[in-house]
Amino acid sequence: MTRSGAEYFVEAMASYGAEYLFGNPGTTEVPIMEAIDGTDIEYRLGLQEDVAVGMASGYACSRRDRVGSAIGDAVRSDESLPVGVVNLHVAPGMAHGLGNLYAASVSNAPLVVTAGCHRTDVQHQEPILHGDLVEMTDQFTKWSAEVKRVGSLPEMLRRAFKVALTPPTGPVFLALPLDVLLDETDAPVAPLTPPPSLGMADAHDLERAADAIVDADGAPTVVVGDQIAWAGSDAVEEATRFAEAAGAAVYGEILQSNVAFPMEHDQWVAVSGATADGMRSVNDTDVLVRIGCSTNTPTLGFTDPVVGPETTVVDVGVDTWELGKNDPADVSLVGEIEATLGALADAVDSRVTDAERERRLEAVRATKRDRPAESTSAGPESDGRLSKAGLIDGIRSVAPDARLVDESVTTRRAVFSEFGLGPEQLHGNKSGGLGYGLPASVGVAIAENDREDPRPVIGVIGDGSYLYYPNTIYSAVRHDVDLTVVVANNANYRILKDNTMRVLGGSEEDYGFTAMDFDPHIDFAANAESHGATGVDVVGREALEEELAAAIDERGPTVLNVPIRD
Repeated sequence: MTRSGAEYFVEAMASYGAEYLFGNPGTTEVPIMEAIDGTDIEYRLGLQEDVAVGMASGYACSRRDRVGSAIGDAVRSDESLPVGVVNLHVAPGMAHGLGNLYAASVSNAPLVVTAGCHRTDVQHQEPILHGDLVEMTDQFTKWSAEVKRVGSLPEMLRRAFKVALTPPTGPVFLALPLDVLLDETDAPVAPLTPPPSLGMADAHDLERAADAIVDADGAPTVVVGDQIAWAGSDAVEEATRFAEAAGAAVYGEILQSNVAFPMEHDQWVAVSGATADGMRSVNDTDVLVRIGCSTNTPTLGFTDPVVGPETTVVDVGVDTWELGKNDPADVSLVGEIEATLGALADAVDSRVTDAERERRLEAVRATKRDRPAESTSAGPESDGRLSKAGLIDGIRSVAPDARLVDESVTTRRAVFSEFGLGPEQLHGNKSGGLGYGLPASVGVAIAENDREDPRPVIGVIGDGSYLYYPNTIYSAVRHDVDLTVVVANNANYRILKDNTMRVLGGSEEDYGFTAMDFDPHIDFAANAESHGATGVDVVGREALEEELAAAIDERGPTVLNVPIRD
């Protein structure tokens, strides 16, 4: 059957199990917009390109976390695949989308990003809006290319989906010139085959790792990374079984954005600190096991080592780039996380005696007793403003099983310390850049709303983060997305104030904090209402619980503006 390149693109999307196309269209995308009309593919409009990328990434990550390592099974069964597809517009549009493309990259989001561009025969003229899209996106993608002719489209589009879905998953980019979209092809849709499997790690390396863990002097330290959660709930179960067998103290990696270990487990200690000293404190152990980690570096880097020379390091993961990247690993286990941890748990469990395991667990309990309490608020309570811990505990009391999307920044530690999160319950911003969380909340909610047993989705978004893309709420309204957004409003960029003192030293009294306070006042509830959502100002714990329950019961998007203590 002969059809245009744009029609082939839409047909292939449907064949590969994609249900949505996220985007913000322009003139070069008109053929795709016409081709999608009347098909089963649903278009999800973002009013700005970075919003579209963030929505697509949140959707893709939510689907991936549910499927886990069984991506191959999903391909074989022709199920809806854990992939997001987004279509942007030429150089300015792609430039707008780079912030959340970066966020998608560090979250390993299985994302196929496309952008229309000028015809191949006129690109040398550098028409308005022209730019090198491949160079622009290359650093944030697994593969970036431009389709030069319609005959190459089937092969390159199939490869794009294949690369995005192959662990470690991640975004890819294809530039689609206007002539490629208009020219015709009679090529059949190229079949998508299951991605290759790494299988279990090497048996000899597994034995070496088990030897180190069994012979550890005291409780080993395990740092769990997001790759565990991305491999699915079964991988989280194997990580838990391994930690129990080893009698280990368990920490989360820096910028943890998912739940890789149940946080109410007796062996869970805390998320690692983001400073070099915080890392050294966690890594001060005889045996350090890092599983599925990708952020083994303090947020401002380090000069002196953060792992001592006497510490034996075991790295486990699917991404060889991350294993031993900044600190040498004595043993690297490259393989599917679930299978590898299962084999390692079996090897360790049979060799650590019950008495030794109990001795280690007592050391873990002592570590937790001696650890300073998390500080999640500062200053006296006034005007009904909640502490950060009080805000998160209030959300938990109303919706303990909710799916959270977090970009609350300085409230983030309270999310981890107060909610008692379980597997598949959190999607957070792993990039450190603001403006991902609100669009990702919409994408996660779209994926969750499609489930037979959908959970409430609550975006916990800092006021500074919300203000990057407040028009995201329009997309939620337009597409009837069931979502509650809680704005943690401390009326300033608190993280910048904290980092000012971290970089320059001193105390708050020493600084004027130029451009770090929101004055005059911003009316978040009115902003939400202007986009068609329900907006409510909420003051105090009782009002929070009442309004949150009402928002969850009401179909559609609701924004709750909650003043909190700084």
